[in-house]
Amino acid sequence: MDSALDHNGAKPTVDDYMTRDVATVSPDDTVRDVATRISESEHNGFPVTEGRRVEGFVSARDLLLSDPDELVFKVMSDELIVAHPEMKVTDAARVILRSGIQKLPVVDDAGNLVGIISNSDVIRSQIERATPEKVGKLKRTLETIHGIEAREERRTVQLDELVPTQGKVYADELEGRQYELEHGLAEPLVVIDNGGVELLLADGHHRVMAAERAGIDEMDAYVIVLERRVDLGMARTADKEGLESISDIHVVDYAHHPLVETIERLQ
Repeated sequence: MDSALDHNGAKPTVDDYMTRDVATVSPDDTVRDVATRISESEHNGFPVTEGRRVEGFVSARDLLLSDPDELVFKVMSDELIVAHPEMKVTDAARVILRSGIQKLPVVDDAGNLVGIISNSDVIRSQIERATPEKVGKLKRTLETIHGIEAREERRTVQLDELVPTQGKVYADELEGRQYELEHGLAEPLVVIDNGGVELLLADGHHRVMAAERAGIDEMDAYVIVLERRVDLGMARTADKEGLESISDIHVVDYAHHPLVETIERLQ
């Protein structure tokens, strides 16, 4: 399966990943009004709309040297780069990367604002496309090796119910997973429901540890459900190492993640 395709075989579009509830400002708002809204939110700028029609975009940078009583339409950028809902996410990514713009307003054929897509949305689209293929491959492997029926589910799992299958994570990699978690970019876990007897964490040990540090007790997961319990090698490994819960995972802070070591050797 092509990793650039979604589960229906079609290439993901902006419409699949854009935010539909968009905060906007009016051309007649003052610089002071918009600066206040930016300071009280996580936004660094807003589309400027008249009704539903996009007239421009105003960023924190546009406001820096402007008179507080100046109207937004006088300081906004009206040379807009926008996306269309049917644009491929990969094309939107190219526009975002080449322009240096963090967010693109999404407009329909009539020029009306229907959403906004950010660089974070683009990253999320890449993460979510990669994981289902990984899950599908694991599912097929389990079915072939053990001669068992399996199905895939997407559900929320409680972290305290997971049995880890590796006993250590790396501190440097853990920092990256914490950043992704804080910015909503963490991909789902991959879990095996072994006949309803145990939930084995197949992929996502760093993500789980990052979540635990953040006080999160549940996460989104792709779950491979086996029709009956199977004697899995990863379960034997967990038992041999005494791994019963995520609290048994050790954080290694005296060595780099193997990938980091490889990259450093290549440099």
